[in-house]
Amino acid sequence: MSPGDAEPAELALSPTRGSPTRSFALRASGLPQAARLLGCAVAIGAREIALRPFDAFAGGSARRARRRAASARRLARVLGELKGPFAKAGQFAALRLDVLGPEVRAAFATLQDRVPPRPFREIAATVEAELGAPLDALFAEFETAPLGAASIAQVHRARLMSGEPVAVKVQYPWLARSLPADLAIARRLLRMVTPRRDGVDREQLFAEFASGLAEELDFEREARVAAEIAANLAHDAQVVVPTVHRALSTRRVLVMSWTPAIPIGDHAALAARGVPIADVVATLARAYAKQIFADGLFHADPHPGNLFVIDEPDAGFRPRVLFIDFGLAKRLDPTLRRELRTGIHALLRRDVEGFLDGMERMEMIAPGARDGVRAAVAGMFERIAAEGQVLGLGGGQVLALKDHAKRLLEETPGLQLPNDLLLYAKTLSYLFAVGAALDPSVDLMKVTVPFLLRFLADRS
Repeated sequence: MSPGDAEPAELALSPTRGSPTRSFALRASGLPQAARLLGCAVAIGAREIALRPFDAFAGGSARRARRRAASARRLARVLGELKGPFAKAGQFAALRLDVLGPEVRAAFATLQDRVPPRPFREIAATVEAELGAPLDALFAEFETAPLGAASIAQVHRARLMSGEPVAVKVQYPWLARSLPADLAIARRLLRMVTPRRDGVDREQLFAEFASGLAEELDFEREARVAAEIAANLAHDAQVVVPTVHRALSTRRVLVMSWTPAIPIGDHAALAARGVPIADVVATLARAYAKQIFADGLFHADPHPGNLFVIDEPDAGFRPRVLFIDFGLAKRLDPTLRRELRTGIHALLRRDVEGFLDGMERMEMIAPGARDGVRAAVAGMFERIAAEGQVLGLGGGQVLALKDHAKRLLEETPGLQLPNDLLLYAKTLSYLFAVGAALDPSVDLMKVTVPFLLRFLADRS
């Protein structure tokens, strides 16, 4: 709800409880979602039919590219409005450098995981149903206006009976009922938007998407992951992970400690508090390098809305970085970790064939595509060699190489990478991008290399 739709009292502890609404049942049927997507497809098709004859004139390829981009933006808007699995499907598609063209991914990348919030009565009813007690028996206070609303849940501030401030993440009540229909439609949609390319396994793509979505919808898993990551990072006093109140958390409700904090992207507020940005960047680098290279379990959704600096007097000389939202966290399969290690060793030795052998063991190369992939990998190795020693590269060089690798993935047929590997690469890429944006003087490779060397030395 918008501020104008908020209930008059700031704290409403006795909401109306009732059975699922008719709109929930309609959503569960899948009919409204299918109708919206069909309407979108018809509009895109009609525009294509009307404009295609003009492609015979000069500049036809550029016109086709602009139409693809416009169609992707139209579809992205619909996916965002449908929320839930559809918004998540768009975000998943934006990651697939190896499957979709840049203009399509760019459109899906604009799909923000922010939506208009649901009415408070629905949220309160969900909390009561999940925890088995009236809201006023569970919390001393519960704010009706949410801190934020995303595609699968929204978050409200509250206060426990002990007086402790908490954040309560509540999954939308219609999601569980509509999920089977939503996934069936998303499966068909994936087949429609995925181009027919050699080596693209659409069923594998859908399985990876559905598996990742199931993990995000399980708040009990998120609680376990947050606790494990907190334990892994407990040695670093400048890293904070919220404490989960397990007794008040279920698969659809998550109650976490709440601390006043400043978004990491709010440069003005950080400057006003005198926060040393270089220290923040170094802390981020340490935390992610530890998760990625040492622990194999990492927070894989590192956008600015999930990273904060604790707002406290000590922030001016020893800032603490707060990580939130562990729904998208990944534990790398041991086999993938071993192959990653082997691949980095091959890169350091400039062993193209050894690198390709590892890719084939992980089924990343389609049958018959090795020669084409070899040419792409050899070109990448040459580009890296021209930059100097791999472990001595600067942040700007790493980002430039990342862009080069993206182009190779886009242009090389016969490649399909595991989604966990793409999330791994995306997280590392974000680490260097945020460092460059916040304080380019910080040498992120200097912070990261010790963790990387220990990873390469591990023979387990």
